[in-house]
Amino acid sequence: MNKLIYLDNAATTAVKPEVFEKMKPYFMENYSNPSSVYSFAQDAKAAVDEARDTIANLIGAKSNEIYFTGGGSESDNWALISTAFAKKDKGNHIITSKIEHHAILHTCEYLEKNGFEVTYLDVDENGLISLEELEKAIRPTTILISIMFANNEIGTIEPIKEIGEIAKKHDVLFHTDAVQAFAHIPINVKDMNIDMMSVSGHKFHGPKGIGFMYLRNGVKLGAFVHGGSQERSRRAGTHNVPGIVGMAEAAVIAHKNMDENIKKESEVRDHLINRILDEIPYVRLNGDRVKRLPNNVNCCFRFVEGESLLIMLDQKGVCASSGSACTSGSLDPSHVLLAIGLPHEIAHGSLRLTLSEDTTMEDVDYVVDELKKIIERLRSMSPLYEDFVKENQQ
Repeated sequence: MNKLIYLDNAATTAVKPEVFEKMKPYFMENYSNPSSVYSFAQDAKAAVDEARDTIANLIGAKSNEIYFTGGGSESDNWALISTAFAKKDKGNHIITSKIEHHAILHTCEYLEKNGFEVTYLDVDENGLISLEELEKAIRPTTILISIMFANNEIGTIEPIKEIGEIAKKHDVLFHTDAVQAFAHIPINVKDMNIDMMSVSGHKFHGPKGIGFMYLRNGVKLGAFVHGGSQERSRRAGTHNVPGIVGMAEAAVIAHKNMDENIKKESEVRDHLINRILDEIPYVRLNGDRVKRLPNNVNCCFRFVEGESLLIMLDQKGVCASSGSACTSGSLDPSHVLLAIGLPHEIAHGSLRLTLSEDTTMEDVDYVVDELKKIIERLRSMSPLYEDFVKENQQ
């Protein structure tokens, strides 16, 4: 295989060289524990403090509202579980959507087993929640609304500011999983009335195993990880100094280049979408065409299995992912695709292609050229497609 085209940037991204260089000293030179009192530890402590200030400034927050965690899933768990138990005297009702990441959905299932009630909002065919239905779902016992900023599979961007306004109006806390959105599109937590926000460093060319939670001052949540005084006694554990430094550096680079990246990625994305829709029959674009992450393309190809599609793309040097959960051993397709109303047989033929700022027009042209051949080959082996063609020729 001579060519490698990586189009799975929603899964993870490459650490940028300048990010890695920024991290290196904290592995072997300034390797001290920032919680230690001796002078050798002060450089590490200063690096953590600077990273906290940097990230806060990027989202319109205060430094003491940023808490470093192990990533997006931990931050999601913290927001939901700690809010639920901190607010249980007020109520036991949580509102979320049917297309959330499993870090939210599985945590909600856990809370339901522990006496909490959860409303799972429907979405429309593009993956957008209804603000009217959200407001109708609020009860006197509602303590939390958790709606993702942008969907990890279909790229749809939710009306976050309006959701925040509704939550504030009803005195309900609002959390958003911004793992796919942060550093890709503008976010200001104050303007958007966000109380809590989850972020993961490896989605924007930072390292894996590090993330943060924005927690608005005045939101009183207990400790999530016990055993130490780190993160103002709310999240115990020795600081991952290289990871924290790297995440902050990656965030700075992403925000510095955000306008340029959005423009470039959107142009490449739209070119990719247009070629797929124009040149391959019986295909559906999933997600909102306009309210969409600049790097996300998600399509369903009828009469094709997503797993076979991924394997054959891999043989051509293309890294992608499928909304079909059959790749993880499940017979069920993506819960997101089912939630937007797709039948199982169509949802199973999904393909997610997620770009980076380094993805070129030549890259996506190669992918579409190969994809056309792969789809034609897979359909030629499908009895369902053969029957469909015969029926439509009559």
